Amino acid sequence: MQNRTGILILTGVIAAICLYFLSFTFVSRSIKQDAEKYATDAQGRVDFAKKQRYLDSLWKEPVYLGSTLQEVTERELGLGLDLQGGMHVVLEVSPADILRGLAGGTRDPKFNDAIAKANQAAKSSQSSYVDLFIDAYKETSPGTRLADIFANSGNRSRINRQSSDAEVRKLINEEVQGAIDRAFQIIQARVDKFGVSNPNIQRLPGRSQILIELPGVDNPERVRRLLSGAAKLEFTEVYQLNEIAPGLEQLGAYMVQEAANLKAAAAKTGTSAATTDTTNKSGATSLEAQLAQKNQIAKGDSAKSDTSAQAAQNAALTNLFVPISQNQLGVFLKDTARANEILGRPEVKALFPADAAISWDRKTMKAGDNKEILPLYFLRKPAGRAALEGDVIVDASNDYDDRGRPEVTMRMNAEGARKWRSLTAANINRPVAIILDNLVYTAPTVQNEIPNGSSSITGNFTIEETKDMANVLKAGKLPAPTNIVEEAVVGATLGSEAVSAGVVSSLIGLAIVLVFVVMYYGTAGFIADLALFVNLFFLLGVMASLGATLTMPGIAGIVLTIGMAVDANVLIYERIKEELALGKPFKVAISDGFKNAYSSIIDSNVTTLLTGVILFIFGTGLILGFATTLVIGIITSLFAAIFITRLILEAYVRNGKTLAFGSSWSKNLFKDSAFDFVSRRKLYYTISSTIIALGIVSAVFRGFGLGVDFKGGRSYVVRFEKGVSTDDVREALEQELGENTANEVKTYGGTGVGASNQVRITTSYLADETAPESDKKAESKILASIAKIQGNKGSIESSQKVGPTIANDLIYSALWSILLAVAVVFGYILIRFKKLAFGYGAVVALFHDVLIILAIFTIGNGFLPFSLDIDQAFIGALLTIMGYSMNDTVVVFDRVREYLAENKSKKESISTIINNALNSTLSRTAVTGLSTMLVLIVLFIFGGETIRGFSFAMLLGVIVGTYSSLFVATPIVVDTLTRDQIAETPAVPEVVGTSKGAKPAKA
Repeated sequence: MQNRTGILILTGVIAAICLYFLSFTFVSRSIKQDAEKYATDAQGRVDFAKKQRYLDSLWKEPVYLGSTLQEVTERELGLGLDLQGGMHVVLEVSPADILRGLAGGTRDPKFNDAIAKANQAAKSSQSSYVDLFIDAYKETSPGTRLADIFANSGNRSRINRQSSDAEVRKLINEEVQGAIDRAFQIIQARVDKFGVSNPNIQRLPGRSQILIELPGVDNPERVRRLLSGAAKLEFTEVYQLNEIAPGLEQLGAYMVQEAANLKAAAAKTGTSAATTDTTNKSGATSLEAQLAQKNQIAKGDSAKSDTSAQAAQNAALTNLFVPISQNQLGVFLKDTARANEILGRPEVKALFPADAAISWDRKTMKAGDNKEILPLYFLRKPAGRAALEGDVIVDASNDYDDRGRPEVTMRMNAEGARKWRSLTAANINRPVAIILDNLVYTAPTVQNEIPNGSSSITGNFTIEETKDMANVLKAGKLPAPTNIVEEAVVGATLGSEAVSAGVVSSLIGLAIVLVFVVMYYGTAGFIADLALFVNLFFLLGVMASLGATLTMPGIAGIVLTIGMAVDANVLIYERIKEELALGKPFKVAISDGFKNAYSSIIDSNVTTLLTGVILFIFGTGLILGFATTLVIGIITSLFAAIFITRLILEAYVRNGKTLAFGSSWSKNLFKDSAFDFVSRRKLYYTISSTIIALGIVSAVFRGFGLGVDFKGGRSYVVRFEKGVSTDDVREALEQELGENTANEVKTYGGTGVGASNQVRITTSYLADETAPESDKKAESKILASIAKIQGNKGSIESSQKVGPTIANDLIYSALWSILLAVAVVFGYILIRFKKLAFGYGAVVALFHDVLIILAIFTIGNGFLPFSLDIDQAFIGALLTIMGYSMNDTVVVFDRVREYLAENKSKKESISTIINNALNSTLSRTAVTGLSTMLVLIVLFIFGGETIRGFSFAMLLGVIVGTYSSLFVATPIVVDTLTRDQIAETPAVPEVVGTSKGAKPAKA
């Protein structure tokens, strides 16, 4: 082999690099084990706070090769959410709010109607939001120009009243894309400071969405606040209660009058408004009945001198608004909705100063009888704007004050320092409220003027809250609100189980492949096994160096890569065996064997690589993890098979040794095989067509089991203490969520025999709601449902949310992925084989494999004891099946092309030539297919419920892919080439058979 020294040096360099990057993983794992051992008590319980303190003490300290623990953790091979738990979120930047901002906050009803129509259309359309809005606006306001809405003072420098619709459209598109870019940068800055190792943040192509994956996160609520908070920071003056006393007195009178009006209305209808039953038949609650149930709070001896009217006003007021201090009111937490409704009425707003605005505190206060009070603030905001906003902040950090309490320190720019100085000078001995995202974080009393723009925010904060607040302030304000449209939370228990299942399946699968290769190829099998070990080492090392994250499908990708890596060695070994059978010397046989195998190896792996690249481009989450390991694995397996295997074999040659490429039982296993694949091709067409037809019928009448990825909704994995019936869980859900809610309950884990203690619940409850409150409400409903199952406590282990918009996006992207894969593979085969017949065969085989797998999934859904849902992982499996099928098909096609070229001078029929080609590749097809199937069987049995449907699809795909390459793709080539041959030459009877003695048969 040429450049042997260069290849040895390159191998050594790659090995050193892989060892260097993998060493960080070993060091990080070792330190984390030490931390857990330090925090574990005598009973085996882990104190996670103590463990975290141990790690924090080393976080900024050098621990390995001059790198701090933080740097070591950032360089380790990260584990995905499904392996260690954590949180996966897809944020959508609200384009509607960006358009409202560009339109200057217009209240034009036609504009708002167009926004509503665009919001509705976006749920099922792939068009951009801007196009949907403009189409809706043109429909709502025909003949109206866009400049009439968007030409305002804020956009004066770019458009005016005479600007064309095309110019305005361009401005809107640029602003929307710019806002999404800024949001991505801000979210990235926030996450980078969050303290999570190996976070994954990426923009989803073609959408206004951002994907964030945070492995190891155990506080989802904190993540939601951090990611979706707009970071609108405001500093404003606070009204003292004595300054708005007239308004409060009039509010009391207003509430008394309303109660009297309600009582009079009730008297006319013959009902009692003062009954203790506060709910009328319509479900509404009367104000007077509510007031009658409040715990009255006295206001001191001064109330005794009030008139009866004033006393009634005070009583009405204090029954809803609770005095907290001389200058502070609050509302019982359960009454905040009622207070918001009253204070939001125009006639109530008119009772207070025009610049007064209402805001709530971020935290509740404890009151008697386990009640909670939420403090209320009356803020001074002239023209609706605060005196100072957060865009003046240039730096922020968390610290401790002189009393050891957590605080946030901040520094302002020159303009901010000037305004802050004026604001603090004008409010000495008065409170100034610091508001973040419309919640008052603190309202300290100003002691003196602050001249330099450097100050601190103190309050009843935890360390985490000050870190997050400083992070948000430093990162900046989001250009538009963001909604969480997809969310998945994986608990630590589920993650650790997935790790165990993945490790066990990987080790068993690897062991089986290694043993099988040695059993089949004897001594040469050990060389192939060594190449497999090198491949695995390089694969993990490259992943670590690239900062890739290992997920459960990633483990599947590794094991599958090992199985497919056998194929390259099998192709080489089978070619060497053929050369040795021709009587060539060992050295020449090795050289010619490698030379003849290169074409098949390159073509088959390039087709799989192209499919893997498509997966990588279009995939997210689980699919992306699989695609990453698949693409890297194909490259490393090629290097190991072509270079490492050859280096070892040539070392045998230099030492005068020889090898047997087969064991006693396998060396003649497929020798002189003469199977007639072609003559029964119509039977195979019929079998495949029947399965596909049954699948179509099943799909029409039964449909597919769509995962939450595709239909939208919420999915929960719930674990019970004992086995539970899915019917019982379904009945409990219907009682709590209502019969009109679509609920699906499936066993999750176990063998399907008897009752499992774990189920997956998928529900359409609040599927269209994106507000954070809806997540809590839905989760509480699920918990209430499972609590109805008596004597069997249940808990939510993981949850997932997908909005209807992203569900449609996933369907379209999956379809485009499949079509693109077909187009790319067809183009490659056409270029390489230069005959349309091979392209036809490959494309038909691809569609055949996809349709067969879909047919089995729709027919078997509900009958097999594991999930056959169509979800992201299934699409990943389907695309990989296409890649594997192409791998197999191209190897067969390569030998067919070779035989066609060799037999030009012979007068054998196309069928006979192709039969001979198929028989010559039979050994390779059987060995590769069987070894890959063995790996997937292990994954299916031991890989855990997380990837059971995925591995089942893969296992089916290997079987169907092998079948289609032999009995579908190649027969189509026979039919096509035969028709071409008949068209070019005089008609002759077709004879089907082999040149090796198989009995001829008519086609």
